[in-house]
Amino acid sequence: MKAGAFAGGWLTVLLTMCLVAGYGQDADALVKKVKDKLATVDNYEANGVMKTSVPFIKVPESSITIYYKKPDKFKIKKQNGVTVVPRGGVNINLAALFAGDHYTAVAAGKTVIDNIAVTIIKLLPLDEQSEAVVSTLYIDEKESLIRKAVTTTRSNGTYEVEMSYGKYTQWALPDKVAFVFSTKDYKLPKGLAFDYDTGDQPKTTPAEKNQKGRVEISYNNYQINKGIPDNFFQ
Repeated sequence: MKAGAFAGGWLTVLLTMCLVAGYGQDADALVKKVKDKLATVDNYEANGVMKTSVPFIKVPESSITIYYKKPDKFKIKKQNGVTVVPRGGVNINLAALFAGDHYTAVAAGKTVIDNIAVTIIKLLPLDEQSEAVVSTLYIDEKESLIRKAVTTTRSNGTYEVEMSYGKYTQWALPDKVAFVFSTKDYKLPKGLAFDYDTGDQPKTTPAEKNQKGRVEISYNNYQINKGIPDNFFQ
C-alpha cells in the first residue's frame, strides 16, 4: 500500500471518529436541555379526561386526576375511585425516562412530526436488567420538548407516547398525551379490568389481539410544585 493511501485511510478513520464524537456530544447536550426543562417540575396534580380505545373491551370516558412527583412517582385516580398505575416499564411521565442517568444518548437523524422539525435521539440503557431495551425520542430542539417517544420493553413489547403542548409549554407539560400500544404484546394495567362490562376479561380473536390500543389523556389544568407527600403514592 502506498504511503499516501495509508495516510488517507487513517485520515478518513479519524474524521469519522471525530464526527461520531461530535454527534454524541450534540445528543448529550440536547438531552440535557430537555432534562433541565422537565426538572423545573418537582411535582404536579392535574385534572383531565381519559379516553381508552381497545378493540376487545369497552372502557367509558373518565374524568381523572393525575399525580406526579420527581423522579418517577406517578398515579392516575379515576372518578369512580379506581387507581391506575402504569406498570411493566411503561412511562407516561417523560421525566422517568431520564431517572438516574443510566443510559447512553445516540443521535439518529432528523424528521418532521405535525409540521415540526424534530431530532431523533436513542436512549440505550446501561443497566442490563433494565425493563426498557431502547427508547427513541423525537425532540423539538427549538422548544426543548419531546414530541414523541417510542420505547421497546422486555415484557410489554413496544409502545408509543405522543405529546401535544400548549398552555404549559414552559414547564414541558403536555395538554394532551396519547399512549399507543399493540394489544398483542401489552398487558393492560390492572385498574382497567374494573371497566369490563361483565367484570370478566372477554374472549378475543387473534385479529383483535394484534390491533393497536390507544389511551388518550387530555389535561384541563395543572397545579405545579404545590407539594405531594411520598406516602401518597404507596
